[in-house]
Amino acid sequence: MVVLKGLAAIGGSASLTALASHVGESPAKVHRYLASLMQEGMVDQDSTTQRYVLGPELIQIGLAAMRQAEPIRQSEPALVRLRESLEITCFVAVMGNRGPTIMRFEEPGLPVTVNVRAGSVMSLLWSATGRVFLGLLDEARVRTMAADELAAATTEMRALLPASDPIEALRREIGTAGCATVRDTYLRGISAVAAPVYDFTGRVCAVITALGATGGFDPAVDGDIACAVRREAHATSLRLGWVDPGS
Repeated sequence: MVVLKGLAAIGGSASLTALASHVGESPAKVHRYLASLMQEGMVDQDSTTQRYVLGPELIQIGLAAMRQAEPIRQSEPALVRLRESLEITCFVAVMGNRGPTIMRFEEPGLPVTVNVRAGSVMSLLWSATGRVFLGLLDEARVRTMAADELAAATTEMRALLPASDPIEALRREIGTAGCATVRDTYLRGISAVAAPVYDFTGRVCAVITALGATGGFDPAVDGDIACAVRREAHATSLRLGWVDPGS
């Protein structure tokens, strides 16, 4: 398995020498393992270059794993841990055809009263959830939805956004921070923090959000809640096959 993972980690194609060096074993030992993997169709050898490549059986294994890599299911343990460890309300949302849509909602024993539930569609501009999608999901339809939202906003709501080119300003802000925090911008008296969940392609496929009553909930980017939300979103991303570019 170490040899197989090593071959995948260096791009799925390597010479015997390079692969042995990568996994820290002798070429002779790695060659024996490769021979066994080739018998099972998990590794092939290019007859021209003699390089070893990932084999066809791994495609079937990968497809089976991808079918299980569903962000809502994989996020459920993270939501439970956040709810129990921090006693906060949290949820996971995906980008639906009408906007960021809550799919799973978890509440502590003493929940905060909010008018959002599973199925609720969140704002792209004023909610922490929506801002993560806006800032990190680079899709034209997301920007179009945000522009429509901005055009329909009241003067009071516009005042809560950056004055100059608010959509691009938010995109830059969230892109730099890698997460979003809000205080009283979407639901009065409610603060929230949200972090992205990435799939195996590196695309934002979901957002994990925690919220609470302003005053008793710390939405600071470096606060305990934000750190916990980012940590759980990161762990969920890894379970979905995402490779952290910083690792």
